[in-house]
Amino acid sequence: MIKASEITEQSTWQEMTPGGEIYEGGTARLTLTGEWRTERPVWIEDKCRQCLLCGPYCPDSSIPVVSGKREEFDYDHCKGCGICAKVCPFKAIEMEKEAH
Repeated sequence: MIKASEITEQSTWQEMTPGGEIYEGGTARLTLTGEWRTERPVWIEDKCRQCLLCGPYCPDSSIPVVSGKREEFDYDHCKGCGICAKVCPFKAIEMEKEAH
């Protein structure tokens, strides 16, 4: 059997776990969940004061913080809920219609 992280479109059913069960932890990073987003947050860097209030509010951990500074959104996992835009006191995050 192969791990969930090793499954590809070319994997055969014989390689799958019974019932498609996932035996290892931490697979959320392997599952790209941002594809069904209808709105996307846009970070306006020149308005941002690096207060980092947005980060802990993000339910998907899609706002990376490196060395005490926030970086661009992780759009592979962001679902476009808009919480980050609501909590930003500097209006440095705006929601816009997702272009599919």
